[in-house]
Amino acid sequence: MSPSRPNPDDLLVLLEVAREGTYTRAAEKLGLNHVTISRRLAALERAVGGKLLLRVPTGWEMTPLGERVVAAAERLDDVMKSLSREAISESGLEDVIRISTPSIFGVYVAAPAAARIHQRHPGVRVEILSALKRPAQHRSGVDLEITVGEPDTIQAEAYRMAGYTIGLYASPDYLRRRGTPTTLDDLTEHRLVYYISSLLQIESVDVARQYLPAVRESVTSTDPFAHVVATRDGAGIGLLANFVAADVADLVRLLPDEFAVPMEYWLVAHPEVLRRRAVTELVTEMARIAAPLEHAEPGA
Repeated sequence: MSPSRPNPDDLLVLLEVAREGTYTRAAEKLGLNHVTISRRLAALERAVGGKLLLRVPTGWEMTPLGERVVAAAERLDDVMKSLSREAISESGLEDVIRISTPSIFGVYVAAPAAARIHQRHPGVRVEILSALKRPAQHRSGVDLEITVGEPDTIQAEAYRMAGYTIGLYASPDYLRRRGTPTTLDDLTEHRLVYYISSLLQIESVDVARQYLPAVRESVTSTDPFAHVVATRDGAGIGLLANFVAADVADLVRLLPDEFAVPMEYWLVAHPEVLRRRAVTELVTEMARIAAPLEHAEPGA
């Protein structure tokens, strides 16, 4: 049987199965039963002329054809959300924007940008999810993703949001107790505060460590704000973003001429999402807030 035109409702069912991983969870999310889910997907496979799903122990995975159809379903979902969310009511612009972002960018950029947008448009709600990871090939309900380092994207667009610098910082108390390093080699006599390497999902975040000699660690954490507190309280020499260190009283920048690792925040989103007015305003506001961060330093 030759492929026919897919039913849009069937495409959205497949999208939910891709997001949830099982028929049962997708059925609960959509308010349908398991039999209806199965029937709709069978109809969609007939329409596109091929198998879309493979059974695995944890649920279902997409076949190569399924991945392409899911990408089309995501675009359809974005368009439908845009049509409903961009309605202009008596109170103004209405939308719900979900953004996945590293926690530092979320606190310093996304949250204040969201506050400004909400002040202008009370009908706009922004949901901020903290995550330091590679952008997902399927957005899975996330409108915008912020990542560290330029991403490889296939079905989305990527834009540089801001630059910043990773530097070496310590508290005055730590330096009084342990001495101030005058060369990078001196760092072997000190302890480092940074991420847990084995748990990082983005290789570029760990690049800064590669410019250092072998330095033992004192405190490591998946939470960058733990790095700040541990460095401030004298646990060791912290690898910190310049704009975060600028916000902490009395931190001392060490060896700025020898060690300054440039990093970048990038935004990833589908073109359809970026055409939504509320999203455009949020991205513009985030870029405005992020611009000065690159040159922030303690005492500046």
